[in-house]
Amino acid sequence: MTRALDRLVREVRHCRRCVDAPDGAPLPHEPRPVLRVSATARLAVVGQAPGTRVHASGVPFSDPSGVRLRAWMGVGDAEFYDEQRVAILPMGFCFPGLGKTGGDLPPRRECAPLWRPRLFALLPQLELVLLVGLYAQRWHLGADCGATLGETVRDYRRLLARPGPPRFFPMPHPSWRNNAWLKRNPWFEADLLPELRREVAALI
Repeated sequence: MTRALDRLVREVRHCRRCVDAPDGAPLPHEPRPVLRVSATARLAVVGQAPGTRVHASGVPFSDPSGVRLRAWMGVGDAEFYDEQRVAILPMGFCFPGLGKTGGDLPPRRECAPLWRPRLFALLPQLELVLLVGLYAQRWHLGADCGATLGETVRDYRRLLARPGPPRFFPMPHPSWRNNAWLKRNPWFEADLLPELRREVAALI
């Protein structure tokens, strides 16, 4: 299993599908897939796609969003970046580029169907997957995903109770762009975060 996963990760790191055979316009820069994974990981963090800082560093969540995410989870850098315990598998492995308004473009459409089923099939120890943002929630929850991010996240208890493994825990993205949403939804900090921290602590 470990050797098969190592081979697959090497394939991912050398992937050029969004440049050489894109679904639409090609990626506007050289690919730099960013992921961290191990067959022993019991917890996975599934975000959107690397941003500009992560594209430059090659380290997932090495930006203010990552600082907030780790605070939400109740973990430090050493725990978060221990890939023997925590897998980090964004919906798109490469920075997708910037849109006209300056925000990041959505994850590339080629990435998830090409790699996700094969990767998750080689992660037998996964018990909990944090679905950070709507793209991750739509892919992994399917028909159980709500019409809006808020609807899905508010339903976290029911979604956690679905048969697993793994179980899925929906969350908003920790970007500053969601500050207004967080202010409108105080239950997130009061109710969801304590439950999230208990779940994470039990696994790592």
